[in-house]
Amino acid sequence: MNPEPDRPRRVLIVAQLDGYANSVKPLAIQTYLRERGHDVDLVDTNYLARASGRPGSLGRMLPGSLRPARLTLYANDVASKLLTRRWGFGRRHLSYYVLMADHRLRRRILAGQLGLDDYDVVICETPYDSGVLATPTTARTLYDCPNPWADEVHCEGRLTERQHRRFRRWETGFLEDREHLSFSWESYARYAVERYGLSGDNFLQLNWGCTPSGQRAAFADPPRVAYLGSLSSQFIDLPLLARLSRRYPHLHVYGGPPPDPALGLDYRGYASAEVLRDYQFGLITCTRDLLRQEGFSAKHLHYLAHGLPVLVPGWRRHLDLLRGSVPYTEDTFASVVEELSDPARWRRASATAYEQARRLDWNRTLEPLGELLGARS
Repeated sequence: MNPEPDRPRRVLIVAQLDGYANSVKPLAIQTYLRERGHDVDLVDTNYLARASGRPGSLGRMLPGSLRPARLTLYANDVASKLLTRRWGFGRRHLSYYVLMADHRLRRRILAGQLGLDDYDVVICETPYDSGVLATPTTARTLYDCPNPWADEVHCEGRLTERQHRRFRRWETGFLEDREHLSFSWESYARYAVERYGLSGDNFLQLNWGCTPSGQRAAFADPPRVAYLGSLSSQFIDLPLLARLSRRYPHLHVYGGPPPDPALGLDYRGYASAEVLRDYQFGLITCTRDLLRQEGFSAKHLHYLAHGLPVLVPGWRRHLDLLRGSVPYTEDTFASVVEELSDPARWRRASATAYEQARRLDWNRTLEPLGELLGARS
């Protein structure tokens, strides 16, 4: 049993709130802790280098400060956009240097402005800012790592083989040195042990969770399929999403940024998770690299929370941890949906999905935080 705190704790959460998956878990942790009487500050570093993060504001184009570290971070951010986003050579050969510079600068800036010793616990939710946890502090610290960073960047085509080996060696040491370490999903923790060689001695695993919806989806004919989430990363495999859309016409896409019209997606813009009440299936697409085979998609829990059976690529592993998942291949996609188009069969699958969501309620998955917040011995 986790020790109970002897008093309310002061907790700092460092995160980048992007309006998509990167916002979900830090906000859930904030809510969970506040409901238990703790004093929680959440710092959004998404526009740390900029004067403002407000959509459409001029401040998003301007540096946030003329102080050397902040100005250098701004210059590094501009260099990243110019050299590593669209230029193929720069993306593969220069991203490593931009990322490491970003990591060092963020550590320096955040360590100077956050006052870590004023808190009992500091939690970091993003690899970009995780260097702040290497700053000496009296606070307990937890790095809630989304997934193994070096391998993700490599799979995105942003590292040479030599840089990947160097990046992974650095990340392995960094992860091993953290006081407490978690990943977004337990399969990533297994991956880090098996592929990185982590000991796991500092693991305090916080699985992703959800808040089961009070209004579940209902059956409709023809069944409609929703894709909800970010459309910006290569691992999503937008070409696969486009091919599936051609195989099944009742597939609607929500999220951002807006995809290339040439893909032919039935794109409906940005929407909150409540839109899922009007659908019968949730869809996940991903690339076939080992990290994604072993990995996890945050949208999976959004779908389950609304009672949607989740269509998942057949190459993704560990689906036994997420009941309500329905494997597909590109060739079988339409037939898999057709097989679950019978109302009674769909309702059984929906009930299984919703029950899985109840088992993954945030109030359960975040229980290990009690150990972190417990009284010191």
